[in-house]
Amino acid sequence: MTHQTVTHPGVKALIRRQRAKRLALVLIAILFAALVMGLPSLAIFVRAFSQGLSTYGAAISEPETLHAIKLTVLTALIALPINIAFGLSAAWAVTRFRFPGRRILMTVIELPFSISPIVAGLCYLLVYGATGLVGQYADLYGIQLMFNLTGIVLVSLFVTCPFVAREVIPLMEVSGQDQEEAALTLGATGWQTFFFVTLPNIRWALLYGAILANARVIGEFGAVSVVSGNIRGETMTLPLQVQLLYDDYNVTGAFAAATILTVIAVITLILRSVIEARHPATH
Repeated sequence: MTHQTVTHPGVKALIRRQRAKRLALVLIAILFAALVMGLPSLAIFVRAFSQGLSTYGAAISEPETLHAIKLTVLTALIALPINIAFGLSAAWAVTRFRFPGRRILMTVIELPFSISPIVAGLCYLLVYGATGLVGQYADLYGIQLMFNLTGIVLVSLFVTCPFVAREVIPLMEVSGQDQEEAALTLGATGWQTFFFVTLPNIRWALLYGAILANARVIGEFGAVSVVSGNIRGETMTLPLQVQLLYDDYNVTGAFAAATILTVIAVITLILRSVIEARHPATH
C-alpha cells in the first residue's frame, strides 16, 4: 500500500509566502550591495582605465604617487607588528590576570572605535606637536614628532590598536588556561607555553585581526590628514594623494591611485572570508 503525504492548502500557501519573503529579502540585499558598493567600486576602475592602459600606467608611476604608495606601505610595515604585539599583550593581561583597572583597560582598548579619527589627529597635535605637552620637550632635543612619518605611524597605531585585541580576547577567554597550566606543570617555560600552546589556539583570530588592522592603516585618511601636514611628495599617504589629485583636477590620476586602495580592500575581504570559512570561531 502506497502512503502519500497530503499537505494542507493553508500550509502550502504559508510555504509560498515564506519563499517569496526570502526571495524578496535576498533581492533587496543584492540590490543594496550593488548600488552602495558594487557600482561605485566598478566605476573606479572604469574611470581609471577610461583613457587606456598607458595613461593608467603613467598616472600610477608619477613620482608623487609612487612616494605615497611607498609611504603607505612603510607605515603599514611599522604599525602592524606593533599592533600585533600590543594586541597579544593586552589580550594576555585581560584574560589571564585579574587586577584593579581591568575593566578600564578593556574600555581604553575600545576607545578608538568611538572617537572620530579627525578628533584623534587633533589630540595628537595637542600632545605631540611642537607646543604640545610632550612635543615641546622633544623639540628641545631636535626631535619632531608631527608632520612626518613618526606622526603618521602614531595616529595609525591609535586608530588600529583595537583590531587585534578585539579578535583575540574573546577566543582566549573561551579557550581558558587548562592547556597552558598543563604545559607549565610538565616543565615548559612561559615562552614555550605561548608559542606551542597559546599561539596555535589563537592563530586564526590573530591573523584575522592583523588583516583588518592592516587594511585600516592603509586606508586611514582623517587622522593622518591632520598630523601629516599634507606635504607634497613627503608626507602624503595614498588616501591623501587621491584627494590631492582630485582637488588638482587630475581625475584620471586620482582614480588610478584609488584602484590600488580598492584592490587592497577586495583582497582584505577575500582573506577575511577565507579565514571565517576555515575557522568560524574567529568571528
